Amino acid sequence: MFFLSHIWIIPLLPAFGAATMFFFGRKLQKSTVNAVCVGAVVIAFLLACGAVWQYSDYARHNPGKPYENILYTWLGSDTGHLTYLKHDGTPAPFQADAGFLLDPLSSIWLLFVTGVGMLIHIYSTGYMAHEGGYYRFFGYLNLFMFSMLTLILGNNYALMFVGWEGVGLCSYLLIGFYFHRKSATDAANKAFIVNRIGDAGFLLGMFTIAWYFGSLRLTEVTELARSGKFSIGDPVITVATLLLFVGACGKSAQLPLYVWLPDAMEGPTPVSALIHAATMVTAGVYMVARSNALFVLAPTSMKTVAIVGTLTAIFAATIALVQNDIKRVLAYSTVSQLGYMFLALGIGAFAAGVFHVFTHAFFKALLFLGSGAVIHSMSGEQDMRNMGDLHRRIPITHWTMFVATLAIAGIFPFAGFFSKDEILWQAWSAEGGAYRFLWLVGYGTALMTAFYMFRLMYLTFHGRPRMSHEVEHHIHESPKSMTVPLVILAFFSLFAGFLGWPHSLGGSNRFEKFLEPVFAKEARVLQTEGESAQLAAGAKEEEHTSGAEHFLMLFSLAAAVAGWGMAWRAYRHADKGYTEPIAAAAPPVYSTLLNKYYVDEAYDYAFTGRRKVGDMRLGVMGAGEASSWIDSNVIDGTVNGAGWITRFSGTLSNWWDKWIIDGVLVNGPAILARLLSYPARLVQWGLVQWYALVMVAGLLGFAFYYAWH
Repeated sequence: MFFLSHIWIIPLLPAFGAATMFFFGRKLQKSTVNAVCVGAVVIAFLLACGAVWQYSDYARHNPGKPYENILYTWLGSDTGHLTYLKHDGTPAPFQADAGFLLDPLSSIWLLFVTGVGMLIHIYSTGYMAHEGGYYRFFGYLNLFMFSMLTLILGNNYALMFVGWEGVGLCSYLLIGFYFHRKSATDAANKAFIVNRIGDAGFLLGMFTIAWYFGSLRLTEVTELARSGKFSIGDPVITVATLLLFVGACGKSAQLPLYVWLPDAMEGPTPVSALIHAATMVTAGVYMVARSNALFVLAPTSMKTVAIVGTLTAIFAATIALVQNDIKRVLAYSTVSQLGYMFLALGIGAFAAGVFHVFTHAFFKALLFLGSGAVIHSMSGEQDMRNMGDLHRRIPITHWTMFVATLAIAGIFPFAGFFSKDEILWQAWSAEGGAYRFLWLVGYGTALMTAFYMFRLMYLTFHGRPRMSHEVEHHIHESPKSMTVPLVILAFFSLFAGFLGWPHSLGGSNRFEKFLEPVFAKEARVLQTEGESAQLAAGAKEEEHTSGAEHFLMLFSLAAAVAGWGMAWRAYRHADKGYTEPIAAAAPPVYSTLLNKYYVDEAYDYAFTGRRKVGDMRLGVMGAGEASSWIDSNVIDGTVNGAGWITRFSGTLSNWWDKWIIDGVLVNGPAILARLLSYPARLVQWGLVQWYALVMVAGLLGFAFYYAWH
């Protein structure tokens, strides 16, 4: 059991690579940097495979029991001397271990984080070959891997939070890697600030759990939550889970904290692949899935997760319909797919949500790395309006990205079909159809997903060439260090879905069975507002083999084909100056989507109070006038109309600082102490002459007293 008992080595390997780069990287050759950093991740992946293989044997002898490897007590004391009072007034020792946990859930994350991360590292050796700061880039990548592995392997919320903050730091460093570009530094700052908002929610949720359950260890909290001592709808658990979800909204880019993720494309393309597919954005999904025993006790939190996820999915999909930057389309696609995952978690389909995380890791990494190969061949061009006719010039990139597009669009039998269809089916059937409106929104999102992804394919690889002659002359296929990872990811984008082959198609859904020890007990709790009915296995099997699922499966496939067809009709012959169909049909809608609903402007205006309300103009408007009217009236009028918040908050802050902080809290005690100490200061002036005078006066006083008596 060497691999299993030494899982702590897995995160330390990339940590060693990062430390080596930070201390000695400037003096190392690129080949040495590759050997250290890429080698560390390759060995970590091999150790991860060995650990999961040995865990499967461990699980056969210890069914349903996770494996924990505790190295030492990290926070608190194992003697119990450091205690605090729980919610019921009883003392409890505060303790958090430097410990690692491996179970089916962390095994899945461990495999795709190390596997996809390894491919991204290999790809980066070709993509970044001619960039400056080579050692620094790989040091950041290794540090990112260390942080994510710490997050998923930590056996308590405190250690998970260490990894949580680590991936936030690394995202800041990698998004702002091109620090000489203002857009990159602004994007890095946005990612850092927005994630701090989410991190505050995570911290408060973690503190609430520690106070209420008396422990931060994941296995202990889960056992207590399943013990029956806490009722469904418990207000404290509801508050704790909502706070945790705030943290998930920050890391996994859900409304309203999604704004940092589209701008993360300012970093090098391998960074986008690592953030969007394998590491940071899946952290929030992992945390909610890991806390499933708590969330099922909080129906309000579950509904909130489902609704926010669904709204995020369709909101981001509508924006992706009209974006022109190839990486920005994929960025909004990631936000939308994350919404699908939270929809699944919110309706209690935890295994389906995790399955979509798993398949998404492959085809989204492939799409981003493929877009990087396109940009590499186009001499840095990212605007799809300046591409076209690349399918003959870079065929490996074209065909691998085509596989990924089929997967994310949900075309049978590619991986995305199985995971997305399972989420839609669960949304349709959950709680007797209570979530069918969310299913409808998810179905519309699937149609949009197929449209904008095939739009990307046609604008990039088909139609007539729209690039300059100089760029066209230099178009070439990427080196093998970049194309081989694309081919491997294309293989998994096609076949990874077979692990979740559903019962309705004669399969056994081995992926769901693998996760049963983590989620099975929650199936008995997920009922309407606290009713305790049993979900019989026979009823579940009958549900999966019903004709309704077959019909919905075909209906979902029809949406993907319809989206493909609409994109084919609109963009297959795209030439210079082509017209966007949405712009031709509804100019104001197109302008709003192109400007991303003006959310970034709204946030900026709300906190800075800039710009004034424009004059309203009515009448028939073209696309340019519509955009101007929306910008000056809707945005300025509704958002900057609230600019008084900034001015009022500034005035209030100044008043509070001057009269409350300085006047009452700081100067007040000083003035009070000065008044009360006045009698003592009369005899404690610190002057030797004064002390001598007092001594003489005292002696004369004693002499007079005794002479008188």
